[in-house]
Amino acid sequence: MVIAGALATGAPIVGHIGAGIIGGLAAGYLAGGGLTNGAWHGLLAGSIAGVVLTLGFAVVVGILGLAGGPLGGALGFGGVLVGGLVVTFIFAVDSALAGALGAVFS
Repeated sequence: MVIAGALATGAPIVGHIGAGIIGGLAAGYLAGGGLTNGAWHGLLAGSIAGVVLTLGFAVVVGILGLAGGPLGGALGFGGVLVGGLVVTFIFAVDSALAGALGAVFS
């Protein structure tokens, strides 16, 4: 995992894909149980940090958006939450595919 983190920090696009594949393979291998179980655990491994950061950022934007009234806070929170979760899911797809592959090897 340290190597995956160093890759993701050093080369943002290639590193993120490489780290997702390494993490997904490890999660799928350890989970076992077939393609769907491996893909699910790979997806969780690839998306958990993004989900946590998205929720935190959405809360901050929602609180700051209250300066624009209750509607501003709700729209800010909802927009950041939906956008962040979509981006997180897109970036976690490589981990899910690698998790399915890792589960096949276990």
